[in-house]
Amino acid sequence: MSDARFEDAGGKPLHLKALEADDLPVISALVQDAIFPASEMKWQSKARRFAILLNRFRWEESTAGRQRTPERVQSLLVIDEVQKIASQGVKPSDKDMVLSLLSLAFEPGEDGMGQVILTLAGDGAISVHVEALDVTLKDVTKPYIAPSKRVPSHPE
Repeated sequence: MSDARFEDAGGKPLHLKALEADDLPVISALVQDAIFPASEMKWQSKARRFAILLNRFRWEESTAGRQRTPERVQSLLVIDEVQKIASQGVKPSDKDMVLSLLSLAFEPGEDGMGQVILTLAGDGAISVHVEALDVTLKDVTKPYIAPSKRVPSHPE
């Protein structure tokens, strides 16, 4: 048995789950350069869930060499077992603010607890304190042509 590869997706909608810290880099790579308005972040405190509806760049198609025109897809990023949330450089009340997600990381704490850190472009960050790591990424629409028609780039 071998590890999964980007090529294995074959254009199908993604539905991934990270329950261990070693699982999170895969989801992080797939959500890099996802954009979303602040209004699409929802914290359901009673359900202990934090969710974001993202416009995700389809890296799995771009890196596989099959993609002719850069595509995005709407995806739901869900973090469960949430205890509290803190943010820096993000105004949840500014519903018109558009955010760009750069990466996800897990900082472990005691007894399986820890923080999922969402690093945003422009020095923003969201820290999601969790009782246990439980992150899901699920595509919820069909892919569409990226409005910029370009692959995101990061100047060095």
